[in-house]
Amino acid sequence: MPIPSQPRFAFLASHADGAQVAQETLVARHGQHPPEEADVLVALGGDGFMLQTLHRHGSLGKPVYGMKLGSLGFLMNHHHEADLLARVAAAEPAVLRPLEMLVQTESGASVGSLAYNEVSLLRQTRQAAHLAIDLNGKPRLDELICDGVMVATAAGSTAYNYSAGGPILPLGASVVALTPIAAFRPRRWRGALLKSSTEVRFRVLDPYKRPVSATADSHEVRDVVEVTIRESQDRTVTLLFDPEHNLEERILSEQFVV
Repeated sequence: MPIPSQPRFAFLASHADGAQVAQETLVARHGQHPPEEADVLVALGGDGFMLQTLHRHGSLGKPVYGMKLGSLGFLMNHHHEADLLARVAAAEPAVLRPLEMLVQTESGASVGSLAYNEVSLLRQTRQAAHLAIDLNGKPRLDELICDGVMVATAAGSTAYNYSAGGPILPLGASVVALTPIAAFRPRRWRGALLKSSTEVRFRVLDPYKRPVSATADSHEVRDVVEVTIRESQDRTVTLLFDPEHNLEERILSEQFVV
């Protein structure tokens, strides 16, 4: 759906002082609308706040334009307030499809969540995690002994995934990264690239002695016994980026940082 020439904005700000001041200035200049009635959501903060915005309002299907007023801003544009209308009109869209995480816990609970960056499994104690990995219902790794493992989207591949030694993924490549965290056995296993349609299932082999938590972006579930991850088929979000600093270019540039 095209954005009107005079869009209705919903300005959403993190608790950071700079973000709150910017929100007041932008509301005074452009007005304020509830997210449900807005044409564009404007997120003021860092990457963490952008992820919060996507989790809270992604179901509305409204495009989100972010401005960096936090410590990290990979998913944000530079902060300039004077030319917002022109920037939004010229912005290039990046359509992201999140991962769906479904967790089974020791207590028998079933918990679902979305992840725009990654789903990660991490050991809860000093004991290493022992995990089995199935892909599309077929066993692929009988036992991975590690600190953890993650499945990362292209948008999230430059974050925790890259720090753990995983690959940076081109936007729109329809692949996800399966990346171990400090793998002890198999010692030489460095992970895999998977089609984004692949269903990944992790089974915790000794959940009582070696408890494991699962986190979708910032939503953590503890004491898990099984985690299933698949790309969402019915949810997308659209981020808007200035043409000279679009997300695809940022992801490409990250591969040449030395």
